[in-house]
Amino acid sequence: MNVQWPWVLLFLLLIPLLIAAYIWILRRRRRFTVRYSSLSLIRAAAPERSRWRRHIPFALMLIGLTSLVLAMARPQAVVAVPMGRATVILALDVSRSMCSTDIPPNRLAAAQEAAKSFVENQDPGTQIGIVAFAGFAELVLPPTNDQQALLEAIDKLTTARRTAIGSAILRSLDAIAEVNPNVAPVNMGRFEGQEMPTPAPEGFYQPDIVVLLTDGRSNQGAFPLDAAQIAVERGIHVYTIGFGTERGSAFGCTPEQQGGAALFGDTFGNFGGGNFGGGGFGGGRRRGLDEETLQTIAHMTDAEYYLAESADELHEVFSNLPKYYVTLEEEREISVAFTGLGALLSMLALVLSQRWNPLT
Repeated sequence: MNVQWPWVLLFLLLIPLLIAAYIWILRRRRRFTVRYSSLSLIRAAAPERSRWRRHIPFALMLIGLTSLVLAMARPQAVVAVPMGRATVILALDVSRSMCSTDIPPNRLAAAQEAAKSFVENQDPGTQIGIVAFAGFAELVLPPTNDQQALLEAIDKLTTARRTAIGSAILRSLDAIAEVNPNVAPVNMGRFEGQEMPTPAPEGFYQPDIVVLLTDGRSNQGAFPLDAAQIAVERGIHVYTIGFGTERGSAFGCTPEQQGGAALFGDTFGNFGGGNFGGGGFGGGRRRGLDEETLQTIAHMTDAEYYLAESADELHEVFSNLPKYYVTLEEEREISVAFTGLGALLSMLALVLSQRWNPLT
């Protein structure tokens, strides 16, 4: 603990002087005490008081004064402070396999409900963005704290072909970079004349996170572990969620979830309003999760991997995600704590002194 005004601590020299004065007064009182011929008469006339009760109020007063002197010196301490500003990017898999009905009514619908519940339970200041990915990754909604817009964006998600987990991570990092100037865009340093971003110090992470949900394995786009390394260099946690069951089932997406695929046979569709998409019905597919890769991504970025095999489990996973993602050590003034303690002890000393040793 440090103090801003150390010279104020000189007032602590008054404490020994007060103790010496207190002892002198006690001895002086004994010297001038009226002597009675019978001690039994004194004991009968005056109520018994424990000897320690005489000195407790004074001791509390001394501690209170000491605390007040320390408060005047403006003490500072290093404390862990949660950062209130945070951006969460929900990267949601909208590949064809999300039409599987092993989790009713289908995986996509269950994931949408869990994501909406997550949005509704966040603090008002938390910014959330939506990235949808299948064969490529699309930023459906930039980070915002407009919960109604987020819920509508999640409801409009539709399916497409293939799965690009690495691309989803990179697109999520770019979305964070747009709102956090301390996070470099993914393409920074890739072109001639651009400086490479300085990697985040080991163990340091931004308050922003990516939550990536998928039911399959990456088969297109950037290599997932390369994307995870870029997240590490930018100090971004990537929480991964594996979703689905081992048993196979038929596909059962609604026309709205299939987008344009219902008309164009898996060639055109959208993620939320006019891009490539797909959907349709198939003969069933096992979970096919690449859990090893998802676990490695989470481990590399100092995050967690979760497995959800039902809608209830997915809701639980989303509810267990951290709300404060980074705590920073800051030096803060804590004089208010010493002031409160000093005032409390001083008042307690006065109350006990009047109660145990009344003047009248």
